[in-house]
Amino acid sequence: MAVPRAVPPVPLNGVVVVVIDGRGLVTHWARGAAELLGYAAAEVVGTPARGLLGPRRYPRSDEPYGGAPGGRVLALRHRSGGLVDVWVRLLELGGSSAVLALGVAVDTLSAWSDESALGRTLLAQDVWQMAVHGPDLRIRRSSPAVARAGRLRDDGFDPLVSMSGMDGDRTGADLLRQVMESDEPVVDASGVLRDPQPGKSDLIYSMTAAPVHDLRGRVNGVMTSLVDVTERYRSVRRLDMVYRASRSVSGSLEVERTAQDLVDLLVPSMGDLATVEIAEATLRGGEPPRSVRGVHGDFRRVAVKHAHGPWPAGQIQAGEVLPQVRDQPRFRDLERGQVLVVNDPADYVAFLGDDPEAARMVPDGLFAAIGSALVARGMVLGYVQVYRTQRRLAFDGQDAKLLEEIVTRVALGMDNARRYTREHRMAVMLQNSLLPPLSSTTAAAETAGVYLSAEGEAGVGGDWFDAVPLSSLRTALVVGDVIGHGLGATATMARLRTAVQTLADLDLGPDELLTRLDDLVHRMAEEAEHPDTMGASCLYAVYDPVDRSCRVASAGHPMPAVVHPDGTARFIDIAPGPTLGVGGMPFEVTEVEVPPGSVLALYSNGLIEATRREDGGTYADAEAEVLARLADVAGPGRPLDDIGHDLVEPLRSAPHRPDDITLLLARTRAIPASCAAGWQFPPRPTAVARARELVTEQLVRWGLDDLAFSTELVVSELVTNALRYARGPIGLRLIRDQVLVCEVTDSSNSQPRLRQARDTDEGGRGLFLVAQLTARWGSRYGTSGKTVWTEQLIDPAG
Repeated sequence: MAVPRAVPPVPLNGVVVVVIDGRGLVTHWARGAAELLGYAAAEVVGTPARGLLGPRRYPRSDEPYGGAPGGRVLALRHRSGGLVDVWVRLLELGGSSAVLALGVAVDTLSAWSDESALGRTLLAQDVWQMAVHGPDLRIRRSSPAVARAGRLRDDGFDPLVSMSGMDGDRTGADLLRQVMESDEPVVDASGVLRDPQPGKSDLIYSMTAAPVHDLRGRVNGVMTSLVDVTERYRSVRRLDMVYRASRSVSGSLEVERTAQDLVDLLVPSMGDLATVEIAEATLRGGEPPRSVRGVHGDFRRVAVKHAHGPWPAGQIQAGEVLPQVRDQPRFRDLERGQVLVVNDPADYVAFLGDDPEAARMVPDGLFAAIGSALVARGMVLGYVQVYRTQRRLAFDGQDAKLLEEIVTRVALGMDNARRYTREHRMAVMLQNSLLPPLSSTTAAAETAGVYLSAEGEAGVGGDWFDAVPLSSLRTALVVGDVIGHGLGATATMARLRTAVQTLADLDLGPDELLTRLDDLVHRMAEEAEHPDTMGASCLYAVYDPVDRSCRVASAGHPMPAVVHPDGTARFIDIAPGPTLGVGGMPFEVTEVEVPPGSVLALYSNGLIEATRREDGGTYADAEAEVLARLADVAGPGRPLDDIGHDLVEPLRSAPHRPDDITLLLARTRAIPASCAAGWQFPPRPTAVARARELVTEQLVRWGLDDLAFSTELVVSELVTNALRYARGPIGLRLIRDQVLVCEVTDSSNSQPRLRQARDTDEGGRGLFLVAQLTARWGSRYGTSGKTVWTEQLIDPAG
């Protein structure tokens, strides 16, 4: 709620006028006296004036407020019986013995005295600029500081009215008119008062303005109080820029990002243009030089900023290598951390030399330049330069000190980013060296992998993928994600991938393999310094091209997706078990039929998270988006590398990926029914001869006569072993592809073992013979019993 404004007192308001004749009688009693003392004129006129006096209340030196020169304070009787302190002055009336008594209540006199003293004090002090402006904004009254500041000019123009930046983009004149129009004061509004001479420093003032009223209470001017806060403003600005350099600019772990943050900090706060050039070795994470002998094409401009529009086309652009600049002593000063200040454009041109390409480093309209080397731990990482073109102001020692403080902090942050870049590249190289080839082809599937390491401060993670050939032409597809980032996660990933390959060679089922992998993570956690951070998720799938089945088990990993040949896409609904390292819970196997030509997609959680960050939706929305993209790009017969590229490429340029992105694609194949044959035999001795006979007939039909003899021997030994050590029926299956697979299945759980038979032994040479006649052999357990399998190479020419 607005407070009512008091009307200024009119001169002589409240003055008491009384005329006393030579006999001391009151002859004239003005209305002001009646209002002050309560007596009507009829009650006083003709009475002795002495009757109005009360007892003396103050010695002359103790009169309230000291009274005023030419009079004294008297205690006059009020009609109510009280006393009123009145300052009284007696004036003789010429030509008579009468006197004129003028009186003012002490309270009124003290108010006049304070207001008058306040005005005189403000206009007499010489500390800050105090002035009273008329409606035309010309100065009517002012303190000596106003004249000393050059504001009292012959043309009547006050530089204050051109002050910029007052409460936004308004000028000082706009603000003064606002005060007069709104009749409301403005307190501590800051603005810049520019000197008309180029090269002079701008001055920052804090202005307080209040309306001035005439005797009728109308606004007829404005009072301004101006305080120079230039140094305070510069100190605050320096602290702010140094703080921002410490907190934001020097906190990034990317060299290019740090450089761009630096020019964003310097422009427009310090200049109109700024550039940062970085040594090529710094960008690669290598060791930058400790001393430079000029510039010889080994520094690249990585960041630019222009305060008044895009970067000029005629200047060296971001990404270009600097032209050659000859060596000179100033480079030694820069290497020692000194700031180079050049307020003469000709001097700056001479510093760069006469190379025509070097002229592209000089901005148009250059007025002043300042630069410094980015030096950290005795190494020259690069350079930073700031230019003033439209701002006609020279750089001074305060600017040099500020730039030195900023660059010192930024250089340390940039060196940290350089070392992080080196370590990150080493970690990525290690990660890539531990991953399998990106593409592979087997009888079961064609596979292709995509791996993108995390960006920003997260560092490389522990994601991995693998495609492991199994027995009987099957293929295992694996994707895993280790908790955490850095070399520790990479090392854990390597151990888990090796373990998966070893366990896969044992032909374990997906659930059994994850169980044993979980035990391994438990043992690794016991060895780790921080066991709570040890863990991983993993998805293990086995695809069989003969029966076209895919058996999947998950340890806390995202569910895989499949795109059928007709273009329909869906997620394989699996029951995810706990992540590796939790323990105590079984893993469930989900079996689905996958038509040949389908594309299986196994991925890490980073793909979903990156998609969610890009689209800004929920996790479920991101999953749906990934599935929709996969359906769009996974056309029939389209190369898997192209599918992976189209699926991941939109996320490659996403800034600050917090996690690795891993994708494994597999296009399934199928073994034709004509390329597989199977039989069941009762557990009788005649089964061996019958098995040899059927195998020979089948190989003749396939045109594999050259393998008939060796295959007969293999089948004879395996079926004989099954009759000897197992009970129940015996299964035999042949599969023809790039190799010939022979499988013998029985009900025994005993593991066949290859051993060296002695000369006196009657047996023990069967598996040795099998190993000599085949390229690979092994055994695997099923839900009941086991299967012994062999592989023989098929001559492509045959």
